Amino acid sequence: MNDELQIATLGSGCFWCTEAFFLKLNGVESVVSGYSGGKVKNPSYREVCTGLTGHAEVIQVKFNLKIISYEEILEVFWNTHDPTTLNKQGADEGTQYRSAVFYHSEEQKKVAEQYKSQLDKSGVYKNRIVTEITPFTIFYQAEDYHQNYYALNPNQGYCQYVIRPKVEKFNKQYASKLKK
Repeated sequence: MNDELQIATLGSGCFWCTEAFFLKLNGVESVVSGYSGGKVKNPSYREVCTGLTGHAEVIQVKFNLKIISYEEILEVFWNTHDPTTLNKQGADEGTQYRSAVFYHSEEQKKVAEQYKSQLDKSGVYKNRIVTEITPFTIFYQAEDYHQNYYALNPNQGYCQYVIRPKVEKFNKQYASKLKK
């Protein structure tokens, strides 16, 4: 990447929800769903769902620093999932749904650790934040049918009853940061 474009790799439960949020943000160039943090090379969705590969469902966000900061990316990340539940988001359970920041530089590590610490101290969450902050190693892109899932499958049951209400709330909360 260059000085303007950076990458953030984030896990906050189901990547379908997370991808739907970040695609809407002004300054985000692209969002790709995939897997990171595991020990199996090039895992499939089916393998990751067993919880045995060690991977988390993640999104890889390419963003323009002239438009949106890494801190703003983290703000959206921490505000759109429950970072206090270990290996669980809503009805989704397993290590593949863990809250994780896979940092790409020492600066990203420092910012993520400071942000997490400030959130913990602020009392915003009743329980302690369990988000792991670990070095990025490798990203495996998820199968094509996972990419842009919500936009391509808006009438699917999970999209209607789980993702849509979250996206509607997100649109109100972050109206000033959305693409026009």
